Amino acid sequence: MANHPDVLIIGGGVIGLTTAYYLAREKLRIEIVDKSEFGQEASWAGAGILPPGIPRSARLPIDQLRAHSAALFPALSAELRERTGVDNGFVQSGGLEFLVQADQAAANEWREEGIAFEQLNEKQLRELEPALAPGLGKACYLPDMCQLRNPRHIKALLAGCQSLGVQFRPGTPAIRFNHQGGLITALESDRGQIHADRFIVATGAWTGPLLEPLGWKSGIHPVRGQIALLSTRAPLFRRILLWGSQYLVPRPDGRVLVGSTEEDAGFDKCTTAAAIAELLALACRLVPVLSAAGLERCWAGLRPGTPDGLPFLGPVPGFSNLYVAAGHYRAGIQLSPATALVMKELLLGQPFTVPLDAFRLDRAPAPRYQSVFRS
Repeated sequence: MANHPDVLIIGGGVIGLTTAYYLAREKLRIEIVDKSEFGQEASWAGAGILPPGIPRSARLPIDQLRAHSAALFPALSAELRERTGVDNGFVQSGGLEFLVQADQAAANEWREEGIAFEQLNEKQLRELEPALAPGLGKACYLPDMCQLRNPRHIKALLAGCQSLGVQFRPGTPAIRFNHQGGLITALESDRGQIHADRFIVATGAWTGPLLEPLGWKSGIHPVRGQIALLSTRAPLFRRILLWGSQYLVPRPDGRVLVGSTEEDAGFDKCTTAAAIAELLALACRLVPVLSAAGLERCWAGLRPGTPDGLPFLGPVPGFSNLYVAAGHYRAGIQLSPATALVMKELLLGQPFTVPLDAFRLDRAPAPRYQSVFRS
């Protein structure tokens, strides 16, 4: 038996870790490398909003990916908790999507998919969440929206992978791939060569420089998102509040995540006074009593944006044993179970739960996809 793994995964965020977990459950020998500690980039920084979905009626492939992930999360969370003892904070909290724009595109999509929602007027909103400010207008209540706590989910995935024999190499930056023709022979890292039968690149915003020498220009780029964490003595509201591209996520312990910006700032993860001030102003506008909350901390993450808003999932053109799962932008956590499932199906030659043509690396340019769900 060869002493190298069946699959080497480059990138230890939620996509890489979940894919490692799914493959390891199939008895494959998995090794995963990361340039620093696992799950400490966009996966750690996000808010953990999990939108609802109904697989049988989701239309577009990206909606199917979301819907299947929504269906997988309850069982995956319970399985990880039973296997590792780590509770990832998964809870069905419900969400309120404020109708900031006049059009009803989001509601129409939910209706077509069969997602449960109810349009509430201001009086009904205040009855549901008394802490809301007056004058916010109408909102749609989505009772099946869920959330989890990103750092805890990463911790659960790490422990789950470890229990299945996955090997970890933190602090191992990838430099380049060595290849003979269309076959990748090894990953060159700053700690030497790492051999494997197959390779999956799940390096998020850092994907481009690793694969461009192989002739594939992804267009994946970092988009900074800043978040503020507020602390209250007790929970003030229970549902996730969605206001355009921004949100408030209440945790059961009284903390509230307020996010998030979308900034073209390169690989700069600094927080800025102007952005945090904007987020805090939104929080106080939606829930006035938050003006007395403590500002616990602020941080920023770098999301992997793509030219058309869709992730890349599949083989690298011209190579028989190199694959990519990257470019999930704001939806890495929410799309991670179904992404891992289809990558597992791809590597094992199984029928696809979600067709991958829309996510091909050599797909034709298309208009930018705008999800009705944000995280």
